[in-house]
Amino acid sequence: MTDAWIIDACRTPRSIGKIGKGALAEMHPQRLGATVLKAIAERNKLDTADVDDILWGTSSQRGKQSGDLGRMSALDAGFDTKASAMTLDRFCGSGITTVNLAAASIMSGMEDLVIGGGAEMMSLFGTPEFKGSPFMDNGNLHLRELHPQPHQGVCADAIATLENIPREALDDLAFVSQQRADHAIKNGHFSKSLVPVYDDEGKLLLDVEQFPRPQTTREGLAGLQASFGGIADYPLDEEGTTFRKLVAQKFPDLEINHVHHAGNSSGVVDGAGAVLLSSPTYAKAHGLKPRARVVAMANMGDDPTLMLNAPVPAARKVLEKAGMQVGDIDVFEINEAFSVVTEKFIRDLDLDREKVNPNGGAMALGHPIGATGALLIGTALDELERTDKQFGLVTMCAAGGMAPAVIIERI
Repeated sequence: MTDAWIIDACRTPRSIGKIGKGALAEMHPQRLGATVLKAIAERNKLDTADVDDILWGTSSQRGKQSGDLGRMSALDAGFDTKASAMTLDRFCGSGITTVNLAAASIMSGMEDLVIGGGAEMMSLFGTPEFKGSPFMDNGNLHLRELHPQPHQGVCADAIATLENIPREALDDLAFVSQQRADHAIKNGHFSKSLVPVYDDEGKLLLDVEQFPRPQTTREGLAGLQASFGGIADYPLDEEGTTFRKLVAQKFPDLEINHVHHAGNSSGVVDGAGAVLLSSPTYAKAHGLKPRARVVAMANMGDDPTLMLNAPVPAARKVLEKAGMQVGDIDVFEINEAFSVVTEKFIRDLDLDREKVNPNGGAMALGHPIGATGALLIGTALDELERTDKQFGLVTMCAAGGMAPAVIIERI
């Protein structure tokens, strides 16, 4: 089995995911995807006819985001028509999955040059074309009886309650995320991967992160009202089913303590990212210099009702596949979907907090769902290079109670 080399990674800045406020909110998703695909081709002087496949993650494939966004973005970017593409959905885990599948196709010997990545325009979610519930409960009563799946924010609060993690700890982590992101931005830690976004007339739309709030204080976070108590009691049908009642089907004695809010939950943003992978044979023949190799990959499922708890077992699984221990990892990127996800990850694995999301995470920078995994892989790689370290582990929770994971080694 051959190695899968990571040649390069790039991403857009993340913009506020709201029409009227977000710098990218008026773009077509295909144009956003095309931005990073064009950039990664130009940065590496690719003959795009050699690209065997493009694997693209987009979670909400409706309206403008439907119709194989990966293929349309590649065509929009001016790729040769020989460069095929597909679009997949593993909810929040889509961006890691696309890179993992790209690596697997190379490691198997079936492909030589593949791009993994994704894009998500969360600013579209409130538009008419995105009608229907954005939550896991889609009215399938049979599935609801087997696996009640509430709103993700309600799940986060339920986990914090079950784990006895106080709001103060979650707010502290959110504050640290903002501080680290601010430091990373001011010191250029993201500059190697960031590509500017222009409109069709060539006007610059965004070249810096738009979402972070470096003015955040612990006192300000403490003053925010919890967000998901009302959502927990939102009626889903005429029978009065609510997200709270769905949790109660599995945890009948649980009195949920609502502790998450806008400040300690991931930000709603628009963004895209791409990771270029190659076989060693192709890279050497075409002068491509590897930045890292994929060491191991894993997928893990967990309780769909709590939904957000799979990253810890996924990390343990990928470490076992790699024959490694927690202490061997220099950088952990765990998506801050909600503060409790990262806090539980740190506690369960007994991690050095300085190694976890050292440049901040989604509470500060935002979480463009289908793209985030690819962004985190690029962020981990940049940090390994910046600090002259060797191994990075990337994982994230995904709806349905899942988590993909990957370990990379800097070359």
